[in-house]
Amino acid sequence: MGNIIAFILGIISLVIVIPATIPFLGWANWLALPLIVIGVIVGQLSSTSKAGRNFCLIVLLIAVIRLSLGGGII
Repeated sequence: MGNIIAFILGIISLVIVIPATIPFLGWANWLALPLIVIGVIVGQLSSTSKAGRNFCLIVLLIAVIRLSLGGGII
């Protein structure tokens, strides 16, 4: 169950992160980061499969790289 919740949070975050790669929309990554972190935590707590956690970690990597390229704001 936790794996499914982590996947859902990862997909919602990905929907926010993908448009945030456009210049001047980088602030949307800051909205997605709490969802991603919650998805990682829920995915880690799920007992058997870690696929939801890994998906959230990939989305987190995309968001962090985009934030670092934009200086954290833009």
